[in-house]
Amino acid sequence: MSFELIYTEEAQKQFDELSKDRNLQKRFRAVVKALRFLTDNPAHPSLNTHKYDSLKGPEGAEVFEAYAENNTPAAYRIFWSYYPPKSSEEGSIGTITVLAITPHP
Repeated sequence: MSFELIYTEEAQKQFDELSKDRNLQKRFRAVVKALRFLTDNPAHPSLNTHKYDSLKGPEGAEVFEAYAENNTPAAYRIFWSYYPPKSSEEGSIGTITVLAITPHP
């Protein structure tokens, strides 16, 4: 199953800012690669996807964290949810809402 990505206003702003910063191009490429994995398989091993209990998504949806980078200071993370929920009539494409793209504190 593949997924369509929808970005919140905040996530789109973070993505755009990251893409424009020449000093962060390596990190931007890592985020783009992680987003590609996310569309193909949210459970891809390199994403280290796990539920993030501290946040709730739109309408109380579960939030997940995926790694764009690992073992790197201030490594980038992608926070997302399966929102809006997929209805049973839809085809083989689900929806993922990207909530935030941020460096790990």
